[in-house]
Amino acid sequence: MTTKRKTRWAWALGTFFGAGYLKPGPGTYGSIAAVLLWYAAAHAFAPGATILALATALAAIIVTIVGIPASTIVARESGRKDPGFVVIDEVAGQLFALILMRPDWQHAALALVLFRLFDITKPQPIRSLEALPEGTGIMLDDVAAGIITLISGVLISHLAHRFL
Repeated sequence: MTTKRKTRWAWALGTFFGAGYLKPGPGTYGSIAAVLLWYAAAHAFAPGATILALATALAAIIVTIVGIPASTIVARESGRKDPGFVVIDEVAGQLFALILMRPDWQHAALALVLFRLFDITKPQPIRSLEALPEGTGIMLDDVAAGIITLISGVLISHLAHRFL
């Protein structure tokens, strides 16, 4: 059942300021928005690798904490269990994926492609997290995809630099 009432802050954050309304593939647009913001911040502020990693981790945690109630509210108000236009989960997951990446386009692209692969295919244990209630399930499957991407991306990056 869809309600006419929309909690503005939740809808703004849940759709990541409208990125979730873009077609096709709103989740991909949410991920791209996260990568572009991370890349722009990394180059505008030029922090060292440790500060960038800590700032990215902090941002990922904050987006997750705020995203759980926002996505819960949007899901309830839209009458959908996991609305496709809610992309704050992709933003959080993508930020987790970027925590240890170098701020260059190759590493950003690697994190984006791997995250979308894990988010779309949802291998276990990612898929089981979808069963968690409301915003927790909406958010945590993408957080798990981001963490798996983080690990995979670091391994791939390390191997590529070692052997190429």
